[in-house]
Amino acid sequence: MRSKELKEARFLIVDDDEISVMAMQRAMRKLKISNETHVCTDGQHALEFLKAQLEEHSCLPPYIVTLDLNMPGMGGLELLDALRADPDLSRVVVFVFTTSDTPQDVQSAYDHNVAGYVVKENPSETLATALNMLGTYSRIVELPV
Repeated sequence: MRSKELKEARFLIVDDDEISVMAMQRAMRKLKISNETHVCTDGQHALEFLKAQLEEHSCLPPYIVTLDLNMPGMGGLELLDALRADPDLSRVVVFVFTTSDTPQDVQSAYDHNVAGYVVKENPSETLATALNMLGTYSRIVELPV
């Protein structure tokens, strides 16, 4: 049982591909993942959203971020740079969900302390498996408030 100080993790999907976002949301519903979920379409939007959440709640509620790397404007790696450089946002849990399987992107993401890197090869199968794991992760892992 969760202690009163700990809150259920929220999800933040950061992806500019509307079809990928809809597929993730559909898979989450199918897997009965009912955590509060928000969507941002680029890194800058996600950074502003998380800073607004921090300001609104005086400390950032626990978020699990699913992050695409290839987006217009501020891409995923730039967002990771900004998150890890900000002491108030540096502990946000990030899982990369991307089409890029280049070794440089994988290494760079892990250099930014991501919790996992998932390549969207077979979108429906990979997505369902990964989201099932994230749903379980959100229920059993204690995240700081």
